[in-house]
Amino acid sequence: MSTDSPTARALWTREVGATLRLAWPLVLSNLAGTGLTTIDLILVGRLGPEALGAAALGTNLYHAVLIASIGLVTAISPMIAASYGARRHAVRDIRRTVRQGIWVAAAAFVPGAVLLHYSGALLLAAGQQPSVAADAQLYLRAMLWALLPNLVFTVLRLFMAALGRPGWGLAVALGALPVNALLASALIFGDAGAPRMGLVGAGIATTITAVLSVVILGLVAVTDRRFRRYHVFGRLWRPDWPRFRTIWRLGLPIAMTLAFEVAFFGATGLVMGILGVVELAAHTIALQIAALCFMVPLGLAQAATVRVGQALGAGDVAGIRRAGWAAFGTTMAFEACTALALLLAPAAMVRAFLDPTVASNAPVHALAVQLLLFAALFQFVDGAQVVGAGMLRGLKDTRVPMIFAGIGYWIVGVPAGIALAFGAGLGAPGLWIGLAIGLASVSVLMLRRWIRRDRLGLLPTET
Repeated sequence: MSTDSPTARALWTREVGATLRLAWPLVLSNLAGTGLTTIDLILVGRLGPEALGAAALGTNLYHAVLIASIGLVTAISPMIAASYGARRHAVRDIRRTVRQGIWVAAAAFVPGAVLLHYSGALLLAAGQQPSVAADAQLYLRAMLWALLPNLVFTVLRLFMAALGRPGWGLAVALGALPVNALLASALIFGDAGAPRMGLVGAGIATTITAVLSVVILGLVAVTDRRFRRYHVFGRLWRPDWPRFRTIWRLGLPIAMTLAFEVAFFGATGLVMGILGVVELAAHTIALQIAALCFMVPLGLAQAATVRVGQALGAGDVAGIRRAGWAAFGTTMAFEACTALALLLAPAAMVRAFLDPTVASNAPVHALAVQLLLFAALFQFVDGAQVVGAGMLRGLKDTRVPMIFAGIGYWIVGVPAGIALAFGAGLGAPGLWIGLAIGLASVSVLMLRRWIRRDRLGLLPTET
């Protein structure tokens, strides 16, 4: 069939529509999740650059642990999507996958919590200022208890999204924003009669919000008529070791891929901390804005995983192709808009985090604006690498993309950034150019593998 025929165009239009319907709640859920720490950083920024730097270090480390752990449980998404695509009433199979996803979340929490509890020593070893490292550790010890509820929330959200019902995850995530804002403001500054706890208050507020969120979404899972028939919490103690191992087999490479990326950005933050408090604070603000923009391609990548996975389960080779390229094309269109916004209004975005008229904030504001101009340049490659990974995950292809991430970020990107920052004397902008180079390398490798998916034996036999 020609791709120019009316029937082919209708199929592509329908696929783009299905991708967008699935993606927009995921995008907004991702934005809401990032919004929790964004709120914390905006509020903590009022305590001064040093407090903002400590919160930045803590947030970066927490996100590194959280996102790597999320990578493990993300394996349930293509598994559920394939089961659903093969047989729409695969209740037992899906139920067991969700249960074992919760087991994996609990297993991932233990080492993550230990690392966060002793984060101060890690930050000192990385060359951070002792006072900033100490404050970051206090913040993380209050926030580490949010890790497990966040992971279980992710399992439930992925379960609902893989069934094509992501709306509840969005509703709960959006509802968490004002709750976190009120709690954080009260506990950081002592509003409404609460104790003034500073950074620790921000961590406690995030933990309380995470617990409330997973309880509410859990109630939805057992009461909503579309989900309750799966009985996802029934006999939760019963193991399914083959499925448990399958999640780890698929999830560990995803976790490592995400860990390579998060550590790539985190390492840049650590180097910024060595350059100085101004550089670290500016980097934190610019990266938080870029992270908010990144939530859209991330949501499209998650939608691509589900759509490709459903087509894979149905054995629909043409559907796999449409699902992948529809998500990719939509992502590139969005990234063009994002890059334009970052180029036209960087100063206005930075002003949301700190007042440039305050003398101590002026150098931070100026550098953050400069870094956002570099962020505009790497929007396309950042979107390409994340949606490329999502497309491949739908094919349950996770191990080779992990290797690509290690090569692109750590063999190409990190050395390039350090060479430009110190060798070429570019400082903070040099590190951000290194980020762009690393992202570009990974995007090229991911897309090349997707294009060669048939020759690599990643596709089912078309029927």
